[in-house]
Amino acid sequence: MAARRVDPGRAGEAVLAQADLIAGWLSGQPPSAWRKPSALPGWTVAELTAHIAMSLRNVPATLGEPTGDRPCSVGDYVSGYAAAADEIRRRDIEGASGRAPDEILADLYEQRRAAAAALGDLPRTRAVRAPRGPLTPADYLVTRAIELVVHADDLSRSLPDTAPVELDRAALRIVTQALADVLAVRAPGRSLELRVPPYAAVQAVEGPRHTRGTPPNVVETDPLTWVRLAAGRLRWTDASKGASVHASGERADLAPWLPLL
Repeated sequence: MAARRVDPGRAGEAVLAQADLIAGWLSGQPPSAWRKPSALPGWTVAELTAHIAMSLRNVPATLGEPTGDRPCSVGDYVSGYAAAADEIRRRDIEGASGRAPDEILADLYEQRRAAAAALGDLPRTRAVRAPRGPLTPADYLVTRAIELVVHADDLSRSLPDTAPVELDRAALRIVTQALADVLAVRAPGRSLELRVPPYAAVQAVEGPRHTRGTPPNVVETDPLTWVRLAAGRLRWTDASKGASVHASGERADLAPWLPLL
């Protein structure tokens, strides 16, 4: 299955909208909240915010570097995250060291402004040189949307007594669809249907193929649960026992392919 095409302009708008929601939420947090451990082991809320700012900082540099190399897929690109996790963590923890919350927040706003300027003149090129490989401009912006949606939820889980960060509807749709497409590519087949209403439905997993009616194996969940599963924030064994995931059929088990990031 080929991944669906995404309009780069709309993807860019979704990235900026989610960045605004994150920045607005952080603006309402007291300094004490920034010092708390985040939902990601080894990171504080301040360090996680510095990482989000870095994700936006890369936008102008990447969009400004066209390449003639063949672009890779979103799935191939995000598969490189795990190997770089320790390096990224060290870089962004060092980047937050000694900085007050207002400094980190100001940097987040500044990187958002710089990203918006770059998105105002999207390159007409086949691919751009992103930090972990060449991507089409649209797919690169999809990876930025994934970063912001996943980390917005990380922030919400970090301060569970505070109202969560709002997730931009367009950003959540783009991310839900992209991650569903990654699953379909990594687990090709037509014996299982993953449904994430109202945004995505894909068929995957080798096995008996159905041609009409309801497939024999179905997994259905909501967008946020799907994002958490794909990002490794929620284990399949835990989710499948709860009310947020409905799995039916002997092949309705996504554990072998999760997480995707």
